Amino acid sequence: MTASEVRLWHTMAFDDSEAMTAWLTAIGFTEHATYRDERGVAHAEWLWPGGGGIMFGDRTSGTGVLEGTGPAAAYLVCEHPDAVFDAAVAAGATVQRPMVDQEYGGRGGSVLDPEGNHWSFGDYQPS
Repeated sequence: MTASEVRLWHTMAFDDSEAMTAWLTAIGFTEHATYRDERGVAHAEWLWPGGGGIMFGDRTSGTGVLEGTGPAAAYLVCEHPDAVFDAAVAAGATVQRPMVDQEYGGRGGSVLDPEGNHWSFGDYQPS
């Protein structure tokens, strides 16, 4: 399996999944499935256009896989990382590392989403 065939599904817990869906949409994720119960989002699967995606739910949903998780970190390989970075900031993210050309190749930068999770966007594809 090559690096381009790897499909990663990152799992995250949010304090307010409903609010985070707007942020995820702004940076390019699309909804595949979202299951709600009386406590909020119990389980959601959102797709990244380049492959893979994230699964998430409300921290208080009671779904075992999400209990006890704290802030997370994710690296998204993007064809146009500057555009995704700009969309993230426009949707409420805080810049942690500005977009720069990396000495190891590619271009990348990092933000904190509205709930404090660390997201890096870049066009460098590890091999």
